[in-house]
Amino acid sequence: MLRRRFLQTMTAAAATAAAPAAPPPAADATPIKLGFDTYSLRAFQWKAPQLLEYAAGLKLDTIQFSDLADYESHEKGYLEKIKDQAARLNIAVDGGMGCVCPSSKAFRANGLPPRERLLEGLRITHDVGAKAMRCYMGTSADRIGPPGIEAHMENTIKLFQSVRNQALDFGVKIALENHSGDMQAREVKTIIEESGKDFVGSNLDTGNPIWVVEDPFVTLETLAPYVVTSHMRDSAVFETADGAAGQWVAMGDGNIDYVKFVAEFRRLCPHSAMHLEIITGRPPTPLPYLRGDFWKLYPKMPAWEFARFVALAKSGHPFMGAMVVEDTPGRHPEIMTAALKEQQRIDLERSFEYCKRKLNVGINWRA
Repeated sequence: MLRRRFLQTMTAAAATAAAPAAPPPAADATPIKLGFDTYSLRAFQWKAPQLLEYAAGLKLDTIQFSDLADYESHEKGYLEKIKDQAARLNIAVDGGMGCVCPSSKAFRANGLPPRERLLEGLRITHDVGAKAMRCYMGTSADRIGPPGIEAHMENTIKLFQSVRNQALDFGVKIALENHSGDMQAREVKTIIEESGKDFVGSNLDTGNPIWVVEDPFVTLETLAPYVVTSHMRDSAVFETADGAAGQWVAMGDGNIDYVKFVAEFRRLCPHSAMHLEIITGRPPTPLPYLRGDFWKLYPKMPAWEFARFVALAKSGHPFMGAMVVEDTPGRHPEIMTAALKEQQRIDLERSFEYCKRKLNVGINWRA
């Protein structure tokens, strides 16, 4: 009964979102490719062929295989088949892998050494026909305790510099994501510039700035010259008694002004695709910036940047729509697993409709 009620509610929300399509873009508007990061559908455990067919069924333009586990094989022959399938379906591909910083708490010790692991990611990305490879430095835990965030940044810079020649030979740009509370935009910019912006760029994520009390517009303005790919999702950001909180929601359900944001993205990042990474099913993240100890995490944050985040929080309110908040693998009953899986699909698909209808994004769906 619970699952049926949930699915009825979410299906109704999806139907509401599927309003008449947006008009063609103005003659002077830069077309933006629309697609998704495969993490959005993580519960389905699909591999590259199924993910490409799903994208084609929705008439999307692009897809980001954000993890090497998205492929059933890393052999060249298999990857070339994926490349050919994407070309046949008229879908552009971005590659991706996970944590690359050897000192990060998120780095998996088992497996290839850091440099060899990064080279493998670049090779796989090249073989599948992609020109950008998403990766990330770490998580919010890296801002706490030794060796410190700047040491992690330095280790990442050294790692990137060690593969410069190979990345240039492959024709693949490393796209560093501002990930899971690890860095503010200024810190990502530092890594890109000190590593070498000829082969390192930005995977702009618009949901993760909330973790680091950063307005996504600040993130865009800071990283725009380096953006080669993206993750986009909305957030509900609102004030609380000891600061603020932020919750990730489907596109259009939060208080990020995406009409304005996409207009700026179109102007500043005209060659970057818009990949949705919709993550729902998680509770609000507390951001207690009125407590003094909070600022141990961000001792160098400029006051003007923080003021913009405060203004964002003042403009919002808690999300009051339908959402199952149980996104903890292995810790909820089977009935919730099915509901969460369907929630991922519905929230992603209604976000696509919002982007088409409200933001006038995407190319293939217009044909």
